[in-house]
Amino acid sequence: MDKIQSMQVFVRVAELNNFTRAAESLGLPKGSVSRLVQQLEARMSARLLHRSTRRVQLTQDGQVFYERCKELLANVEELESMFQSNPTTISGKLRVDMPLTLATQLVLPRLSEFLNRYPALEIELSSSDHRVDVVREGFDCVISIGQLKDSGLVARSLGQLSMINCASPGYLQRYGTPDHPDQLTHHAMVNYDHTLRSRGNEFEYLEGKELKRAKSGGAVTVNSTETYTVACLSGLGIIQAPRIGMQPYLASGQLVPILVPFLPPPMPVSLVYPHRRHLSRRVKIFMDWLAEIMQAYIA
Repeated sequence: MDKIQSMQVFVRVAELNNFTRAAESLGLPKGSVSRLVQQLEARMSARLLHRSTRRVQLTQDGQVFYERCKELLANVEELESMFQSNPTTISGKLRVDMPLTLATQLVLPRLSEFLNRYPALEIELSSSDHRVDVVREGFDCVISIGQLKDSGLVARSLGQLSMINCASPGYLQRYGTPDHPDQLTHHAMVNYDHTLRSRGNEFEYLEGKELKRAKSGGAVTVNSTETYTVACLSGLGIIQAPRIGMQPYLASGQLVPILVPFLPPPMPVSLVYPHRRHLSRRVKIFMDWLAEIMQAYIA
């Protein structure tokens, strides 16, 4: 194998944290993958990976080398595809992450369109509520909802997702339908908090351009969008969520929009990717497609 192939193998091991899985994904014997990484470490005169019986982790030198490898491999791929115009020639694997709601309600139902257009591409799709480490976990791009932290990554704004307040018919039958946020002290809100350390429920809404908060009751706190939705469907309280995720439940009557004049501010949605001088063509194409299919849901 040449040096480029050696770097590709190293990057795969680093992303999967496992020699066996890396070998399987590359269609190579595990011994060949292990030997190749050892030869690479010898050539670089540096230990790139910490090995244990359970997993493999990058060393500090390995992290730096990994990031440079990703950039170099992206540049090589860009050169190779520079003059290709036939979609069937665009190949490779895309590793992406996005919130579960976007994956299930928007991307997966339409992903066959993209793959039919680019049949030589493969997609590895991760769906999680926690913020992933884009570089460390080897993602080509990530859809992020909410305010971004200054992470040294590149962010492409897609706009803002419109929000909605909703509750189940059973909840409203039991407790009544509030007409104003001031009435929410007598209602329950399901609270969403990654750390499960919530100190109280608040209902956020815009009055003109001013953000206001109203106190509410509530006994349930969750840390995933899926359980947030199920808690609302189960009649445990009111939620505030992006409209795109609630659309199927609103259409079926399982959830009802409430407090329509008092909506929370729209949530920014961004495509985030590593800081590289050149993005591979397949990543650019996929990000453009994501931006295209999300336009109908952007405020």
